Amino acid sequence: MRKFEKISFYQFKKDVEDNKILYDEYNLPKRSTKYSAGYDFESIIDFTLKPGEIKKIPLGIKIAMNPDEMLMLVNRSSIGFKYNVRLTNQIGIFESDYYNNKANEGHAWLSLQNHGQKNFVIKKGDKICQGIFTKFLTVDQEEEINEIRQGGIGSTNREE
Repeated sequence: MRKFEKISFYQFKKDVEDNKILYDEYNLPKRSTKYSAGYDFESIIDFTLKPGEIKKIPLGIKIAMNPDEMLMLVNRSSIGFKYNVRLTNQIGIFESDYYNNKANEGHAWLSLQNHGQKNFVIKKGDKICQGIFTKFLTVDQEEEINEIRQGGIGSTNREE
């Protein structure tokens, strides 16, 4: 089963702000056209990204999916072409075990960098990235892996 959910209001207060109206107003990602591959994520906050600046942006969303799937978070073409703004990691990968992890409920974040010459201004509700679901494969002779994700972003590369 694939679905998007809002993070809890408790997590929202920790990561974004204590604002129930803002929490209730933002939308879950959706496709814009019948044949869109990506689900458009809207900004839940207003922000300005100055030339050369990097900003980490909360999406307020957690992503549930099947164990053999991932969601790739990618730039919207128009943001790259028109404004020279890019994801700092180029493509964000969310695996099924990120959902509801104990560190941050699986809260998805976006990190953008402005490589352009002008301020990049985003208003709440503007589309800022897109997510594409896909299956992934593993090697046939892989040893059984018993590790279970405990934390949030980058947690599989450090001891908890």
